[in-house]
Amino acid sequence: MREKNKNKNHDFIYFITEGISNMFTHGFMSFAAIGITVACLLIMGTFSLVAVNADATLSKLEDENQVLAFVEESLTTAQARALRDDILAVPNVAGVEFISRDQAWEDYIADFPEIGELAGDEMDSSTLRDRYAIYMDDLSQMADTAEAIRQIPGIARVNAYEELSDGFITLRNIATIISVTLIAILFLVSVFIIANTIKLTTFDRREEIAIMKMVGATNGFIRWPFVYEGLLMGLLSALIAFFLQWGLYHLVTSGISTNDLFSIIQIVPFSSLWGAVALVFAGAGIFIGVGGSLSAIRQFLKV
Repeated sequence: MREKNKNKNHDFIYFITEGISNMFTHGFMSFAAIGITVACLLIMGTFSLVAVNADATLSKLEDENQVLAFVEESLTTAQARALRDDILAVPNVAGVEFISRDQAWEDYIADFPEIGELAGDEMDSSTLRDRYAIYMDDLSQMADTAEAIRQIPGIARVNAYEELSDGFITLRNIATIISVTLIAILFLVSVFIIANTIKLTTFDRREEIAIMKMVGATNGFIRWPFVYEGLLMGLLSALIAFFLQWGLYHLVTSGISTNDLFSIIQIVPFSSLWGAVALVFAGAGIFIGVGGSLSAIRQFLKV
């Protein structure tokens, strides 16, 4: 048993040593393959993170964004409050908050104190209307929900910023579609590049492989060094791509967070994403490297 384990350890050391050696045999091509794979992972990761942040921003808007429904002036405050159940009965309405004329006036003066000073005694809460702040479950249904609220008797006007919500929904959908498409395309490109890089290595060693086959070496014994080569290239690519993605994400999000124009965007901290990013990059790198190696070596084993 001890001898068997010793042989396994020896085989592992041999395979990993050969894999590392093969990486340096065609240094430029190996570097090119790693570079292409890093670029592919970075592009895939960037668009995926854009989609994640767009979805987080949309969720924030769904939680914070509100539709204002203004009550007709002829209704008393008690009658205005009675509309609450009708509004809650509208599909997609998650919650409502009644805002009286007095409360709306106090909020307005708090936000614009200079207006209150200019108005003096000439303006008061009677110039405003009772209203409802309405929150929704799904922003993509804002237009239909706002229209249903307009049909409620006693509601005079509804303010809904449909263009803003539609813009973020479109951004999220586009980012998702682009991410999925690029992941599929760049994944195949990476496998192709690594496969052809390893093909050059195996082509130079085709005679050695043929001799090993003739003296009884198994396909597995011949294949494993190339598998380890692809594995190491994939892991190295994933490691480089991860740290580049981390730096790029930090650079972009720092710029966004310090710019008031982008204050509406919800930034997901990388500290809550790094585990998933590392896992996906490692998995993709291993699959690309090993898949490319197996694809390359297959034809040279048919001796």
